[in-house]
Parts: sequence; C-alpha cells; structure tokens
Amino acid sequence: MAISNPGKVLFPEANYTKLDLARYYLAVADGALRGAGGRPNVLVRYPDGIDGEFFYQKRAPSARPAWIEVATIRFPSGRTAEEVVPRDAAALAWLANLACLELHPHPVRAEDLEHPDELRVDLDPVPGVEWPQVLEVAQVAHTVLDDFKLTGWPKTSGKRGLHISVRMEPRWEFDEVRRAALALAREVERRAPKLATSKWWKEERHGVFVDYNQNAKDRTVASAYSVRPTADARVSAPLTWDEVPDCDPADFTLATMPARFKKLGDRHAGIDQHANSLEPLLELFERQGLGDAPWPPQYKKQAGEPPRVQPSKQKKPLIEIGRAKHKDDALAGLERWKLRHPKAAAHLRPADVLVDAMRGRYSTWTRIRVNLQNVPADLRPAQEPLDPDEKMRSSS
Repeated sequence: MAISNPGKVLFPEANYTKLDLARYYLAVADGALRGAGGRPNVLVRYPDGIDGEFFYQKRAPSARPAWIEVATIRFPSGRTAEEVVPRDAAALAWLANLACLELHPHPVRAEDLEHPDELRVDLDPVPGVEWPQVLEVAQVAHTVLDDFKLTGWPKTSGKRGLHISVRMEPRWEFDEVRRAALALAREVERRAPKLATSKWWKEERHGVFVDYNQNAKDRTVASAYSVRPTADARVSAPLTWDEVPDCDPADFTLATMPARFKKLGDRHAGIDQHANSLEPLLELFERQGLGDAPWPPQYKKQAGEPPRVQPSKQKKPLIEIGRAKHKDDALAGLERWKLRHPKAAAHLRPADVLVDAMRGRYSTWTRIRVNLQNVPADLRPAQEPLDPDEKMRSSS
C-alpha cells in the first residue's frame, strides 16, 4: 500500500504526518476493525491537516482499488450512496492515505443494512460541565445497564465526552433501537437528575446529555481507535469499566495508543461475544409512558412523537446570533453581540450559549444561538440581523 506525500503534516503542533497516521492504524488494526470493520463508513477527510478545511464524504471515491468494498446506504432523504466498508488493515491504510483521521461507521453490518447490531449513547457534557461529571454519569449508566442485564462497552470519545456501546441481536429496526436508547437515557436522568439530562432541546439541557439520537438512521459516531482532530492527536480509547473512574482522555493519543494496544490488547475484544436483547429497554420505554422524543426534521413523523417545536418558539427567549463556516468566526460574532448588550450578557450562564456544529452536505458549519431564559424580560434584546451571516448548504 503506497502512501502518497507521506511527509504531509496533519498535526502541526505534534508534527504527526500522514505516514504516522497510516502506521498508527496498522498498529491497532485488529481493534479498529472490530469497531468499524464490515460496516459502511462515512469518510471524514483532512487533506490539509487539522488546521485546514475538512469535509464529510459519504460516497466512496470513484477512483479506488478494486479490493475496496462498498455498500449502498439509503438515507431518510431518499438519496443513496455507496460507502466504504473496510475489511482489513490494507483498507485502513488506504483510508489513512486519504487523510481520513476518524472512522465513522454506521451501526449496521454490510450484510444487513436495516437492522442495527449496536446501540450507542454519547455522554455529551453541556458547556461548563467538567470531565469528572461525565465519569459520574458513566457510572450511573453502567449501573442501569447491569440492572437490565445488558453489557455496555465504554470508550473515550477523544474529545469532551464518553461513548457507551451495547452489542445486540440484529432483530430491531432503527426507530426501535432509538426508543431503547431513549429509555436508557431517561432512566439515567431519573437516577441522577442533577447530573444528567435526556432533554431533546438544547435550551432545556443541563449537566451531561445522554445522547440517544446517535441511533437514528444515517447517524454515525467516531468508532474505537479513531484519531480525533485535536492538537495532541487524541484517539477514542476503549476502556474497561474498572478504568473509567480514573481515566483521562489526554492519556490516549496517536503516539501512546500503539504501546497500550501491544501491552493490553483491545479492551473491547469480547464485544462480539455479548449480543444483547433490547426487550428489557423496550419494555422500560413502555412503562415510562413518556412517548417518543422529537426527531430531526428529515425523518418521518413517528407515532406518539411530540411536536417538533422547541419550547423557546412558544415563549420566544431564544435568538440566533450568527452562522459561519468557521467556528472562530461565529464565536467572534457572539463577542460582538455581548459588547452591544452587556447587561443581557451578564445574566447568561454557560449552558445558555448554544454552539451548534451543523453538518452540511460536504462540511460542517457553526450556528450560535443564545437562550435568554435567565435574562430579565426587560433586558432581553430582540432578534437582530445575523452576525456573521454566511449562507450554508443543507445536509443530504
């Protein structure tokens, strides 16, 4: 497998190159393929390194080796795409040559694209919430899974959160899997209401959001051993539950993970031997009696789903500040808004500033909104023209 431009620097601060990336994936190939192998993957490419432009590529490159397998995915929008299905270490090296840092597999096998075999939850802290609280919520989630006779497999996300995967029998469809994950999230919130939330709308969240929507069709997450676009090249590290209380995401990087893998092996090596039934969580969903949660707009309306109208649209405390291709530009617009409205800004809490990474057809962009719920009514600014206001293409 030839690596073109092997000296291309992808991580300027750490000076890691494309060749370093390829060697990393070869070193952890068995584990990486356990997480992403045999599944269709969305490509997330950084051709100019983490400081340059990146883009999502759902469709496999037309110029690809004959031995690269693909599977045809059908999206909720009705569009289809042939996505890459890595099967061996050579395929991982080929992806690295495309400057794909992360492996983003769907929760299905290429042999059965309509029945997931993995339930996923993402413990995602809202702004201002620190890592120790994520770990507390992870322990609550572990207890819930144990109580319902389910085996969960934790890993760092490689950024601010923690992922938990549950292998399951491929007998249920996407909407059922999402309801099972929603039931899990609501049970975690019930047991730790001050620490965790299952609230759909960002403006209502606090603490750590137990994100169940990763189970909706067309959603992918960075899988085990994925390299993330951080300055120190952190990776999504599989853990045992005993390691969770003391783990530090900064300990797991492109440089350190190969040695850990060589010494300890894949901490998720047994995941495929524990195919769970979702029936306990689906029964819990019915007992909870709360109905479904809102779905994203591109999905069909579900039975029992509440209106897809965020609460602030009724009481109008939410305003949009700006939209930009680059996050820093959007945040600069927020700072200009704070200078224009210092009295209102003084009442904002960290969770009141909603920084949304919006996935477009080929790349992400950033939307900034402000929830004025903690700002006295007489100090609430009206909606203003967006600053910045860059036009973005919507997702497919």
